[in-house]
Parts: sequence; structure tokens; C-alpha cells
Amino acid sequence: METAKLYTVCAFATGLAITLFLAAYLTPSQWWRRANARALLIMVVGAWGFGSLILYAAQGTRPVAAGTLDGATNHPPAAASATTSGPASLPPELIAGRAFQVHRDLNVRAASGVSAARLTTVAAGATVTPTGVREGDWWQVTTSANGREQTGWVSSLWLRRGGE
Repeated sequence: METAKLYTVCAFATGLAITLFLAAYLTPSQWWRRANARALLIMVVGAWGFGSLILYAAQGTRPVAAGTLDGATNHPPAAASATTSGPASLPPELIAGRAFQVHRDLNVRAASGVSAARLTTVAAGATVTPTGVREGDWWQVTTSANGREQTGWVSSLWLRRGGE
């Protein structure tokens, strides 16, 4: 089993144990004499809530807000998913020098992040070439825009490999 999955299972199992412990001391004992919807709801919500808190505390990362993905419209792409099968999952040595096609009009920024200054906008269908430098989902790329070559940062969520 992958380490991330194992941590997730352990976090939610611990959340369930915390929920059962608290329920035993904080709710009337007659609630637990028969299985009912209230008991099931308390266990599910408690395990989910405590498990999520444990995962959040263990990872030490901040959640990504829906409007923080980068593109000319600053909205997340419709086809983006939480899976790791996209181009962002490739190791840096496999993406460096390999051309990727821009999914939609794409902002090229001076640094990683939507708060960085916009250098240029690359039109949908154009190609960009990663340098191999990454910061999470942000890739440093070179592109030919407005007749000159430029290096900047883009969100890899807006890039597609050939044939996608």
C-alpha cells in the first residue's frame, strides 16, 4: 500500500476512535443500545472530521482555493482533476525540453503563483517548453511570444501533451 494511502487510512481510523471515545462520554448511553441513524451519522461525521483534521495537521500544507489556478481567466480548467496522471506528475527530467501544448490562453508569470507579475499571454494551441525547474504545479518554461523568446512560470494544469 502506498504511504499516502496508509496515512489516510490511519488518520480516519484514528478519527473514528476519537469519535467513539468522545461519544461514549458525551452522549446519553441509551443512544448506543441499538444501531440507529443518529449513531451512524455521529460516527461518520466524527470520523471524517477528525480524520481530515489529522491529515491537514500532518501534511502541513495549506488547501488550494478554487480561484488560485492560473490561466488568462484565472479560473480552474474544466478538465482538471485530482488524479496524478496529468503532466504535473512527470519527473522533471522527463519534462525538460519536451514541448507541451497550451490548453487555453495562458499567463506567463515572472515567478510561480498567481500574484506574480504577468510577463505575457500565450495563445491557446501554442507550444511551450519546460526548463525542468518546478515548484509544485508551477513550471518554468520558455516560449516564443510576440516574436521573441521568453522564460517565465506557468501552471502545468493548463498544459497538454501531444495527443491529449
